[in-house]
This record gives sequence, structure tokens and C-alpha cells, in this order.
Amino acid sequence: MKSRKKAAAAAIAGNVIFGLSFMFSRVVLLTVDTFVMLALRFSLAFLAMNVLVCARVVKVDLKKDLRPLLALGLFQPVLYFTFESLGIKLTNSVISGSMIATVPVAGMLLGAVFLYAIGGGLIEVLISPIVEACPTDNKASVMSLLHSFYCWGSVGVILLSTLFLQLFGKGSWTVLALLWALLPLANALWFTKVPIAHLTEEGEGLPLGKLLTNKLFWIFAALMFAAGACELSMSQWASAFAESGLGVSKTVGDLAGPCLFAVLMGCARVIYAKFGDRLNLLNTQMLSAGLCVVAYLLAALSPNPLLALLGCGLCGLSVGILWPGTISVASRSLPKGGTAMFALLALFGDLGCSGGPTLVGMVSGAFGGELKTGLLFAVVFPVFLIAAALACKRALRHRKAQCLGSQFTPGGGG
Repeated sequence: MKSRKKAAAAAIAGNVIFGLSFMFSRVVLLTVDTFVMLALRFSLAFLAMNVLVCARVVKVDLKKDLRPLLALGLFQPVLYFTFESLGIKLTNSVISGSMIATVPVAGMLLGAVFLYAIGGGLIEVLISPIVEACPTDNKASVMSLLHSFYCWGSVGVILLSTLFLQLFGKGSWTVLALLWALLPLANALWFTKVPIAHLTEEGEGLPLGKLLTNKLFWIFAALMFAAGACELSMSQWASAFAESGLGVSKTVGDLAGPCLFAVLMGCARVIYAKFGDRLNLLNTQMLSAGLCVVAYLLAALSPNPLLALLGCGLCGLSVGILWPGTISVASRSLPKGGTAMFALLALFGDLGCSGGPTLVGMVSGAFGGELKTGLLFAVVFPVFLIAAALACKRALRHRKAQCLGSQFTPGGGG
């Protein structure tokens, strides 16, 4: 019990000293440069630690591998104290101390974001190859149907969450989060009972090195980037676009913008799942990208808010087949790519999903927050997708010609 009290007293004293250090640092920074103060601080700490080591008060084992410790030391204390000191100099000790006090709360929130991002990413990476490995006749149609449920899930989350918050108040968001957590929990239990086929037999998959040197793979990566950018550049800004264009509340904006976008995107995927066996996938993607150009131009240039909102919905219809279509073409063209190929393609798609809306926001900000200007800039993404699809068609034709040529050369088979 006595040792626990000593430990608690030491922890309290240490944190009091740590808190007072913000005030002392602020006083010093009024007269000296930030890096001069850090140099003095670390030099004194180094000398003090050496005195303790020489006096055998502290034992240091230098025989162990110190590289991990040095790598960790780059972040704490080097980067941490550098940014802390710069923050104290640019603000004051009260603001800096208050920000540090919020770190545990912010850390928990960011940890939650980190965990659900990993979970969502793994589902995205694994579910496509699982469905692709299923013994179905038209895999492209099945893949499109699979991805349509992403749209229905988005619509369901928006509608049900809006209804819940309207009924029980915005303060009940924590209960809502717990309720939505039941869905992936049930899904995890369900997956323990699902038989899963292998996409490729063991040892038959394309090695990662060969996959990364394959020209076709990089064309598919470009297609995925463009598909993600086309989709999210509109959907991420759809709510704000509806609010500013129609002059409605956030609730109505969510229903009018993202819901309309998701419903039409889901419809496009269901339609392709029904009639996809009669269509050329790459040609369909290029036509969809052309329609996407029209949708972005309508949303950006139309003076009528309702027509602009129609452009938002039309964009959802046009992008529906881009993401699942690229995965299907890639799987058919590189059948030995395996799960690694699906993971990398999802990575490039996610880069487009983050990069596209970011660029739209940056362009809008550069033009005084004019969202329509940002959406006009987003036309480059479907144009880029058309160029990538044409490159893909040329590469596939070239490979087919090479295969046919090898069959008629001596020893090439017959």
C-alpha cells in the first residue's frame, strides 16, 4: 500500500512539473529562439542522465539493439518537443497546455476512426475476391450486384440515422453508434459459417514483384483511381451542394444530395447485374464516364438549382459501374493476380476517393468557396478514366495479338 502511495505521489509530482514546464518554456521563448532553447534543454538532460548513469543510480544496457529505440526517439522526444515548443511560442502556455490535456480524448476518437477504417478496408479488400471466387456464370454482373449493396447500405444509414436523431435528439448519437456496431458484429458471426472458395490455388498466384511490373496492372490502378475520384468528388460534396444550392437544412441536404446519388448509383449497378452479359464492360465504362462528364457540367454550370441537383443524381447513375467494372476486367485479364491484386486496386481506388474530393475542396477554396467551380474542375477525372480505358483496350488487344502470334510460331502450339 505504501509503495502505491509513493507511486501515485511521484506521478502527481511529475505531471505538475510537466504542466509548469509550459509556463517556463513560454518565459524562455520570449527571449531566445525555439531551437536554442531545445538545444539547451536536451544538453542539460543529456548531462544529467550521464551523471546518474556514472553514479550507478540508473542502469543502461548498451548491448541490446538500440535501433528501435532510436526510431521511437525521433518521434518522442525529438519531433514532439519541437512541435510543442513551436506551439507554445506561437500561442501561449494556457492554450498549449489545454491542447495537450485533450490528447487522451482525441487519441481515443482517432483510435476509433483508425480501427473502423482498418475493418472497413479489410472488408472492401476481401469481399471482392471472395465473390469473384464463387462459381457463378457471369462474374461481372455478380460483382456489380455485390457493390450495389454498398449503395443500399449508404441510403439505409442516412435514412435510419436521420430518423433516429430526429426522434431521440442529436445527443443520442452515442447510442446510435452502438446500435450500428451490432451490424458488423452479426456479420462477423455469420462469416464463421460461410464456406469460402480460393481465388487461386496455392502457389499459382502471381508474385507481387511480377504484378507490380505488369503494365496492365498499372492501367487498372489508374482506372481505379479515376473511378474513386469520379464517385467521391460528387458524393462527398453532395450534401453541401444541396444545402447551398437549394437553401435547405443539413438534414434535408443529406436526404436530397447523398441519398439521391446513392439510390441512382445502386440502380445503375443492379441494371448492369441484370443486363451486363449483353454489354462490353470497357465500352460501358467509357460511356458511363462520358455521362459523368455531362453530369458534372450540369451540376457546375446550370443556373437552376433543381437542374444542378439532377446533375448530382445523374453523376451517381454514371459512376455506378466504374469501380466494380474495373475489378471485374482486372480479374478477368489477370486471373492469377490473387488477393494482393484486389488489395492494391482497392488502395488506388481509395486514393482516388480521398484525392478527388480534396482537390475539389482546394479548387473551391481558391475561388472563394465556390463549390461549383470545384465540381467543374472534377470533370478531369472522368476524362482521365476514358483515356485509361482506351489504353486498357489497346493493351488487351496487343496481348491478344501476341498470344495468337505465338500459336503459329514453331514450337508455339497449335
